[in-house]
Amino acid sequence: MRILGTTALVLATLTLAACGGSSDDSESTDTPPDSTSVPTKPETAGSEAEGKEVFAANCASCHTLADAGSVGQVGPNLDEAMPSAAMVTSMVTNGGNGMPSFSSTLSAEQIQAVSKYVSSVAGQ
Repeated sequence: MRILGTTALVLATLTLAACGGSSDDSESTDTPPDSTSVPTKPETAGSEAEGKEVFAANCASCHTLADAGSVGQVGPNLDEAMPSAAMVTSMVTNGGNGMPSFSSTLSAEQIQAVSKYVSSVAGQ
């Protein structure tokens, strides 16, 4: 149980730093090349940019993440931990292992954006 608790703490800390990503499937980029309609912007572009902004404003002071240019030493190094989006979402939402919850300061969309961002760039 102690190993599981330690693992959860590390993942939670990483997750907090890895906020980002929207799962809104309402936009479509499946426009045929010969179509006269204007293609929509892929959701991942906006979500990643938003996630990176959320990370910089809320997570970078504690966590290391190369893509964000952060070298925080309080929380886990996210490049080493490479947390999943689900782990980041859980940690940012609920906090744990010394990390505070951000559920009252970040919107659900911001939490998803940072979770998606961190999970997609950590370790690269």
